Amino acid sequence: MKNAKHPIIYHPSYNIPLPENHRFPGTKYSALIKELESAGLIEHYLKYLPKPASAEHLSIAHDPVYIRAIETGNLSKQQQTKLGLPWSETLLQRSFLAPSGTLLAAQLALQTGVACHAAGGTHHAHWDFGAGFCVFNDLAYAARALIAMKLAKRILILDCDVHQGDGTASILSNDMDIFTCSIHCAENYPQKKANSDLDFPIPRGSGDEEYLSTLAQCLNELDRINFVPDLILYDAAVDVHNNDKLGLLKMTSDGIYHRDQVVLSHFKDRQVPVATTIGGGYGETHEEVAQRHSIVFSAVQSVFRD
Repeated sequence: MKNAKHPIIYHPSYNIPLPENHRFPGTKYSALIKELESAGLIEHYLKYLPKPASAEHLSIAHDPVYIRAIETGNLSKQQQTKLGLPWSETLLQRSFLAPSGTLLAAQLALQTGVACHAAGGTHHAHWDFGAGFCVFNDLAYAARALIAMKLAKRILILDCDVHQGDGTASILSNDMDIFTCSIHCAENYPQKKANSDLDFPIPRGSGDEEYLSTLAQCLNELDRINFVPDLILYDAAVDVHNNDKLGLLKMTSDGIYHRDQVVLSHFKDRQVPVATTIGGGYGETHEEVAQRHSIVFSAVQSVFRD
């Protein structure tokens, strides 16, 4: 349908209050919606509100003991340090909403061809612990849930965060119907990488040319191995930006836009639906980060305009 609105999944409770100098931009989610509104992009999207996942549902990707620890706030000092976020009722609410948001985006993408989650990409969460600002792994959860619901038979997770999706790779290491692929900076967190089905480490300091060349290699390899998915879960993170506070790559905003266009066009041409998540992004202000996160929404509008 020409000029049809694309689904966007968002919840006001995605925001989490954090200490002023905390590295995680806890209010970037509402800032992203404001950015989409001011840029005139939101008019191309139809908003959907996710409902929180249940502990039982999340246990498809996480240890019930760990889920209970998050529910009760009963985390050891070591667990909280590894997670990097202080426990709060607000964090608890967000943690059960965001995985459901990615699942909803995936379900809508299967119906419409593309859908965008204004959160998600929490790929450092493992089976039984959280890490790197990631409580629950929405990508692993959504992929397993879709297959359990018989909405898809095979799923590809394409992770373009500057940090390797170690939690996703670890949780799904024995899932033959879910293929994990990560393009990341070789020297960024986590220090100990997991083994994705395909990994493309990029040297520190690489810019647009090197990154986009690696992306082309990645997509060619995905074609060559002939894993034909029913859906792509695309982590369109922006911590690859040259001004990102935690990333060690040097991509420009134009380079990120081109990356997203290439990925979206590649799978659109192959008639494979795509659900996007925003992944990581860190900057001097939450508004700066939100502007970068808006890039994938602009790319979706460009590639799927009719």
